[in-house]
Amino acid sequence: MTAGSTRWGYVFLLPWLIGLVLFQLGPMLASLVLSFTHYDLIGGAGFAGLDNYRRMLEDPKVALAVGNTAFYTALHVPLAIGLALVLALMLDRLGGRGAGFFRTVFYLPSMTPYVAVGVLFLFLLNGQAGMVNQFLGLFGVEGPHWTSDPDWILPGIVLMSLWNLGSTTIILFAALRDVPRELVEAARIDGAGRFRLFLHITLPMISPALFFVVIINTITSLQLFDQVYAMFFGNQLTQESSGDAALFYVVYLFQQAFQFLRMGYASALAWGLFLVIALVTVVQWRVGNRLVHYEERP
Repeated sequence: MTAGSTRWGYVFLLPWLIGLVLFQLGPMLASLVLSFTHYDLIGGAGFAGLDNYRRMLEDPKVALAVGNTAFYTALHVPLAIGLALVLALMLDRLGGRGAGFFRTVFYLPSMTPYVAVGVLFLFLLNGQAGMVNQFLGLFGVEGPHWTSDPDWILPGIVLMSLWNLGSTTIILFAALRDVPRELVEAARIDGAGRFRLFLHITLPMISPALFFVVIINTITSLQLFDQVYAMFFGNQLTQESSGDAALFYVVYLFQQAFQFLRMGYASALAWGLFLVIALVTVVQWRVGNRLVHYEERP
């Protein structure tokens, strides 16, 4: 590669680098500085030392929000990946044009704005007239009050989140299509049934994709905000009925920053979330990497 082509490469990278500095690295460094201050957008940013971080550890609302977020993540990630894998297996069995059509259908919900999804499910999960409870009524099951009963609000949010499985499904479908057919045929000749084929051939071969979607879905779940805020904090009525049962970490961070104007404290909360996500990702990487099969290719 010549020096001239290298310079042109940097020229083409320059817009991205400018955007990275101005809109990502710059705000991140600014929030890190603000996390050590008492800043409220009105007065000056007085130095606070570690007060915001100590307050974060003692704040009962933070503990509640962390618990709700962790509960949601523990339910959502395995359910979403399991259901997406089932849909991907269905697509793989269809093949041809049928797979192309349903792949588009499964991905379309991912194009729906998150706020619209939240408002939609606020009606679907209505305890009296929601379509979910009407469907359960067909089987003689009395549906719960998904949006007002504190015991059912988090399961209702998990149910809502299963609407958006398109990206995970497409990734797993692509991994299934890449499973070497000669391995499958050899296993069938040796007498392996469908379950053993899936357990000993398919699952190991798609394990890198599974590992990837586990990490991505975990990070996304820990940052859940749009749908929940649209459902439970968009108007006074739903906010009063839900109480703190729908209080997620990023929702609480948003409240501190833009409702109470505690920018210093909100910045500390943001960096706390960043450190938690980094720690969880490192743990997943260390543990998951031992379970992932990476095919050696010539």
